[in-house]
Amino acid sequence: MANYEEKSVQFRDDDFRLIQEDIRIMDTKLETKPTTFFRDALRRFRKNKSSVAGFFILAVLILLAIVVPIVSPHNIDTVSSSEGFLAPKLFEAGTGFWDGTRSKTHIVYDTENQVPALSDKYSAEAIRQALVSLNVESEPTYIDTASTYGTGGVIVFATDAKVAGRDAFLQSKPAEFTNKGDYKLSVVFSDEEGVSASKLGEYAVYLRYGERPEDRIMIRDFSRDYSDIDFDISAAMNEQNLKTVSAQLTFELKGASDSFRYILLKSVEFSGGERAKNLEELEAVGFTDATDMINNGDPNNPGYWSCSGRKGIHNSEIYYCDYVIDTYMLVYGNADKRTYSATELNTWVENGWCRYDYKIGPESFEKLSDACPLDEVTDQTVLSVTKKLSSVTGTSWNYRKLGYDKMPKFILGTDVSGFDLFKRAFAGLRTSLILGVCTAAFCFCFGLLWGSVSGYFGGNVDLFMERFCDILGGVPWIVVMTLCILHLGNNFFTFFLALCLTGWMSTAARTRTQFYRFKGREYVLASRTLGASDMRLIRRHILPNSMGTIITSSVLMIPSVIFSEATLAYLNLGLQGQQSFGVMMSSNQQYLGIYPNLVIFPAIVMSLMMISFNLFGNGLRDAFNPSLKGSE
Repeated sequence: MANYEEKSVQFRDDDFRLIQEDIRIMDTKLETKPTTFFRDALRRFRKNKSSVAGFFILAVLILLAIVVPIVSPHNIDTVSSSEGFLAPKLFEAGTGFWDGTRSKTHIVYDTENQVPALSDKYSAEAIRQALVSLNVESEPTYIDTASTYGTGGVIVFATDAKVAGRDAFLQSKPAEFTNKGDYKLSVVFSDEEGVSASKLGEYAVYLRYGERPEDRIMIRDFSRDYSDIDFDISAAMNEQNLKTVSAQLTFELKGASDSFRYILLKSVEFSGGERAKNLEELEAVGFTDATDMINNGDPNNPGYWSCSGRKGIHNSEIYYCDYVIDTYMLVYGNADKRTYSATELNTWVENGWCRYDYKIGPESFEKLSDACPLDEVTDQTVLSVTKKLSSVTGTSWNYRKLGYDKMPKFILGTDVSGFDLFKRAFAGLRTSLILGVCTAAFCFCFGLLWGSVSGYFGGNVDLFMERFCDILGGVPWIVVMTLCILHLGNNFFTFFLALCLTGWMSTAARTRTQFYRFKGREYVLASRTLGASDMRLIRRHILPNSMGTIITSSVLMIPSVIFSEATLAYLNLGLQGQQSFGVMMSSNQQYLGIYPNLVIFPAIVMSLMMISFNLFGNGLRDAFNPSLKGSE
């Protein structure tokens, strides 16, 4: 065995020393203030800059949706088609930006009135008054269609290609001729080849005054002679011993089996001597402008020509122009004359809106306020017996007839119905937001309750509740919505009911998932061991940990509801009898190519709203996540 020698070690007092013997040790005072869960969530939310930005944008949109429909004076209930499609206006016309003007290029020019060819509801004077700039092309454009604003060209008289080989007839209205009237006929042809990818044809020209073949005055027999015709009708009548006839000028064109044939007529003119009695009627029968002849489609008009083949135009001249026009002056300007009673005028004088002395006359009128409907007095009527003023006639701007005291401005313009787009957008957004918030609130509460019970208790309870959701979720949402609308109508309650019938299931499924995730955690088991009730476990331990994800999905339900309403509006199932975002966008989308502002602005609002809800929802998710409590 080994021998161990025991040794003793001696320590002195100075071998050991307490390191902290000179330091006073005590509990450290907390430097942070105690806080609640919601205060800590709010602090974390404020630190998320993007979420705060989303919240403020969302708040502004909601504020505008509340305030704009109340404050804006413009009407969005009564259709005013005359005010439709006004351009956005913030500045005065002529500034070149946001000034209520529209520029158009390559627009047909009305050469007669010397204005762009706009709608018939605007007079030429109104268009001239509203023009900011006008540039007309120096050279005409030649077209083969009969435009109202075209001039000249030649008549294309052709056989019918659908009936090969059949002759065609072009006939004037009957006109009376006498052998002593010195009546003459002048016809000018064109011999241009290749019109309409066909060939010139063989034709005859005659005056037909009866049904028999011999009841005609032959002017030119069938030939391909396209030289001009100068024919003495009265001389031909004397040769045939005709005194007076009512005849139709007829062009007969022979058909061809391979393709249709045509002739080109530049003009047809009748003339007469001193004894001719119906020269005005004959001038109406003839034509010097081919386009006017084609545009005359009234069979009761003396200048109408019937045709058994095809009657068209070739090389009609038309001018195009570029212009900038003040849409507000076009609609609200155009001063016209109206008659006002002496009583109305006296009322305006008493209100201090104008001055007028009927003893002096219209020149005494002086306008003192914009509230006065009259701008100028042009005439007056004085009673002959009493020598009192009866009425005055004067000019007033169109905006006064539409009920405005001054010419209005629409920041974003108007739509097809004349509604202010700015006001209508936010009025519709208000309705859509109310629908979205109400639907999201109900679906959140009911889905939270359903999912909590299903996820917490599990077993047969969960099995039964999940099978019910599977059955209800198997019915297409559009079918549910359509059935509700068909039976209950397109109203707010119907949309709310239909959206709530199935909308809560996504919240319930997410809540159930979160409860399965957290109900087996140690802190839940510890609380159960200490005697916590089911309600306390749900309310205090499981639900707070699940709220972040659930709240995010619930917040995003609001724009989802608005999109759903918009989708139904595109299917003509939108809300009826009230403004909504979906109905507005659906009615305006057809004008996207012509008036893009009608869709672009609502689309921007919709995009801002969606982005804001996403940022706001993400911020709420992080703020209500208990695992991040106390973190920066």
